[in-house]
Formats: sequence, structure tokens, C-alpha cells
Amino acid sequence: MKLQVLYFAWLRERIGLAEERVEPPQEVASVADLVGWLRSRGAGYAEALADPGRVRCAINQEFATLGAALAHGDEVAFFPPITGG
Repeated sequence: MKLQVLYFAWLRERIGLAEERVEPPQEVASVADLVGWLRSRGAGYAEALADPGRVRCAINQEFATLGAALAHGDEVAFFPPITGG
């Protein structure tokens, strides 16, 4: 499965990338699985994704939960919680 992964705000700063194409292992089937796999890719990923509760996610520009299933070609975006005012 190939995914386009986007990182915003402080996640982008810690990871050092705004976006990347990834091909995770076959056992990566959900957002939670993807987060776990990404954390294993290096210190920047581990730091940025250390607390999944502090990170929001969207799949194909629709808010998603950690349990959401992934499919080939999905765009997955990670960003901090948004506050308004």
C-alpha cells in the first residue's frame, strides 16, 4: 500500500518534512498502525508522534480517528489540535 503523508505545524518541524510518499509494511492497516510504524522511522518521528492524543488526523481531507482503516492511495494528514477564537 502506498500513502501520501502530510505533516503540519510543529509536526513538520520535528520530522523535517512537509510531506512524503511511504509504503508501510503490510500489517499497517489503520491510522494507529501507521503512527506506530512512523515512530519507528527515527527520532524526529518518535518525538512528533510520541503522544497520539496531541495529534489530529485526516484521511483524504476528512477527519479520522486512530482506528480508521487505510487504503492504497490515501492521503493522510497529521496536524495539531485546532482552536478557534
